[in-house]
Amino acid sequence: MTNSVSRGSWGSRIGFILAAAGSAVGLGAIWKFPYIAGANGGGVFLLVYLACVFSVGVVMLLAEMMIGRSAKKSATSAYRALGKGYWHVAGWLSVLGVFLLLGFYCVVGGWTIAYIVQALQGNILTTDATELNNIFTGFIADPGSSLIFTAMFLGITALVVIAGVQSGIERICKILMPALFVLMLVMVVRSLTLPGALEGVMYFITPDWSKLSIKMVLDALGLAVFSLSVGAGLMVAYGSYLSPETKVVSAGLWIAGLATLASVLAGLMILPAVFAFDVDPGAGPGLTFITMPALFAQMAGGQVLALVFFCLLLFAAVTSSISILEPVVAFLIDEYGMDRKVATVSVAVVNYLLLGIPAALSFGGGMESYTIFGKTPFDVMDFMASNVLMPLGGMFAALFVGWRIWPQIKTILAGEVPALIQKIYWLVAAVVSPVLIAIVAIMMIRAS
Repeated sequence: MTNSVSRGSWGSRIGFILAAAGSAVGLGAIWKFPYIAGANGGGVFLLVYLACVFSVGVVMLLAEMMIGRSAKKSATSAYRALGKGYWHVAGWLSVLGVFLLLGFYCVVGGWTIAYIVQALQGNILTTDATELNNIFTGFIADPGSSLIFTAMFLGITALVVIAGVQSGIERICKILMPALFVLMLVMVVRSLTLPGALEGVMYFITPDWSKLSIKMVLDALGLAVFSLSVGAGLMVAYGSYLSPETKVVSAGLWIAGLATLASVLAGLMILPAVFAFDVDPGAGPGLTFITMPALFAQMAGGQVLALVFFCLLLFAAVTSSISILEPVVAFLIDEYGMDRKVATVSVAVVNYLLLGIPAALSFGGGMESYTIFGKTPFDVMDFMASNVLMPLGGMFAALFVGWRIWPQIKTILAGEVPALIQKIYWLVAAVVSPVLIAIVAIMMIRAS
């Protein structure tokens, strides 16, 4: 039987908002958004992304939060308790999705630790894009370094989760998230003053409708649910720690707003620098690790700023990774009554052995030659988690709220929003969101 000490609870509303937003304000915004936006035409992708966030994304976010708060349990247990029947399968899918997500995410987190070391040594302070690219590609192709830094990052994540909801997750997010936003604003200002930066700004804010495509819509939807951390059971778990007095709708809108702000700031921070230093905006996952060092090389005290930036990027990555690890830990606590420490260590070790190692070796060390439909293990985990399982998990959450437990959800909403908004929410949750995701999935299959 689960005890409240193992489960935990939020100490404050702002702590919950910052922790939930931290899952997006980390690598989801700073690492992933700029390179996906850059590869998909900039401005038009931004518009489609915003549309996905503030329609399907927010509905899914609120759905998961309300499921968790209503049941006071993590995803699988919550679906079983509230929905009966086979609804708990949706919880299992979300656990699988977040487990895959953790596998490749910790690899990228390990890159941030490696770049702290590089910044300390001053090895990355150059404006030579070719040299920076060689440094990055050389590092990720080194199997020994990749495995070590991935393990280090996963270990840091596990330590925070072991500390618990208030003492670990909430405490670190309340300190690090505001600090990260301040530094991002400083970097945006500096990036915008670079020669040629205006071209990057225009690329980011000007829609080029010729870039609109099936793949781009799929990427935008996948990134929207990835950024808001929905579909993986995270918000169900985080919502289960909420007090009954917390206003779910306003908290959810704050989370979506902060996540979107972080993504836009990341775009304004990185894409102008991309054009200023003549780097391909579709350069891929290494974009942050190639362009930002070039930016720091042009600034007074660049080595110190680079060190601070990558330290905060590490902390932002940790706020994301703890939110990824927590649902699996909460699942083991709720389903099997495991102690938090035992559950956390078990998940971390198994994930590293099964997924972390193949993901870390996807860029060198032999695993890059093992592909599925042309995708490396790293790419397969990313695609399955971000573009398949997370949207699917979010769709099930929306259907569950709209068709199975609507009376309970309507009661929650009745105390927070007008009747018209309740009806609109039901329509989007029960009909629009599932249909839209199904259409995108069908288009993806046809396009593949």
